[in-house]
Amino acid sequence: MVPALPSPIRLQEYGVGIFSLIPTKSALKKALKKRYITVNDMTATSATFINGGESIKLTMPKDLDQDNRLVYALEVLFEDEHLALIHKPAGILVSGNSFKTIANALNQNLKPSKLPDATIPQPVHRLDYATTGILLVGKTSSSIRALNKMFADKTVEKTYHTVTIGTMANDSGTISLAIDDKESQSDYKVIESVSSVRFGQLNWVELKPKTGRRHQLRKHLASIGHPILGDKDYGIEGLLLNGKGLYLHAFSLRFIHPFTGETFLLNDKLPKKFKKIFIQDQW
Repeated sequence: MVPALPSPIRLQEYGVGIFSLIPTKSALKKALKKRYITVNDMTATSATFINGGESIKLTMPKDLDQDNRLVYALEVLFEDEHLALIHKPAGILVSGNSFKTIANALNQNLKPSKLPDATIPQPVHRLDYATTGILLVGKTSSSIRALNKMFADKTVEKTYHTVTIGTMANDSGTISLAIDDKESQSDYKVIESVSSVRFGQLNWVELKPKTGRRHQLRKHLASIGHPILGDKDYGIEGLLLNGKGLYLHAFSLRFIHPFTGETFLLNDKLPKKFKKIFIQDQW
């Protein structure tokens, strides 16, 4: 039974994560298209609105109802009834059509919310496959909507740490390079630099993206001639580092908790490979 809602909302927005077999928005749309979902015993469509008080049911063919749970341990940095923050390792997608995703591993790693609109936990933003760091997750339908709105309204402050190649002329600055014909902006500040036989200089850099375009930080740094160490897509030919992954880490998130009003600033410690460079240059 749907709890009371402040205003009507489309089922294809409200229903993300309600059912374990359709944990994503794209899966929900497919289930609606195949007429697997009913609201008050009436077949639902993408035009169906939810007002509160409805009974939502999923009926799928038995051969699709399989228990194929991903077994994958995650480090939980913080968790309450509404949301969680977890560490995303490198080498795994946040979500998508693949079986091995952070989204598919959340259920086994987080405690079920006891709130009335508890749902399958869902990431509310993305990190690249090769990027490590802090990821925000909603555990209730209202939390997922509120957190998505916060990202859309740009009220979540994200800080990344990275390692760049080459001598940077400025210790800080702003990169404003359009990506896919859309305005994008990233602020950067050099924390420390070390000499490198192979790369000339390596720089420990703090980044604060002001927009959220795909591969924004990687493209922005490459555009000023200082690509991220280990970036095989936007790096400089002859200066690619193999075997150690991408040196890009989502270090912290600052936001106001949408239900408690508390100001959150949570950090995810730097990977060991970052620290090794600035203790002793190994390249």
